[in-house]
Amino acid sequence: MQISNVKLAQAHSSLDIYHSASDVALPAVVIVPGGSYQQIKERDSERVALTFATHAFQSFVVRYPVLEYRGYQEAKEALVQAFDYIVTHAAELNVDPERLGVIGFSAGGQLAAAYSNRSDTKAQFAALGYPVIKPTIDDRMGVTTEDVSQLVTDRTPATFVWGSVNDGLTPYLDHVNAYVMALAQHRVPFELHEFGTGNHGIALANKYTGIVNQDRVDRHMSRWFPLFLEWFTEVIK
Repeated sequence: MQISNVKLAQAHSSLDIYHSASDVALPAVVIVPGGSYQQIKERDSERVALTFATHAFQSFVVRYPVLEYRGYQEAKEALVQAFDYIVTHAAELNVDPERLGVIGFSAGGQLAAAYSNRSDTKAQFAALGYPVIKPTIDDRMGVTTEDVSQLVTDRTPATFVWGSVNDGLTPYLDHVNAYVMALAQHRVPFELHEFGTGNHGIALANKYTGIVNQDRVDRHMSRWFPLFLEWFTEVIK
């Protein structure tokens, strides 16, 4: 595997590339980490990218502006530029653009949802982990966002969503439920797993991410990843 980083035109933004050697074009995921715009969490970034790589995905991590440079619009623009770069270089990156999607965690889930709903999106699928959907925690994050459930249309790509009923930061009724209701109303294919265990910010929920996440591990909630792989095989041909 060759790991590299390219700068994006958006200030304080870049794209980590985890390029696996392949003689065929592979499906690919663009990972948007959480971190409340304060940092790019390792639990949501390289460890997730490497895990996807072991399942024959090309993987990428968007490093959008955080801390004093943070901004919702700036982060959204970083995603646009990241996808444009990947599609433009798809052949050399061994990426199949028809199986290219976005996966976001927490605040990154809001950014991933926003990008997937663009009229010119290049994401063929989306996966949202305990996503921020409504602007209920903007003050906490120090940014001005939007209710991304209002962006859903009949053209929104198939979406996989998971979370925990124990999530106190982005409670189910205020966030996940609002988004899947919008997907259902627009007849967008989706799958939802709201686990009875776990919590917010748990990433893969296994030891591999737990070791950099205060040992936060939940065996049951970790099932989201194999469930996603099954969903992807069935839905994204």
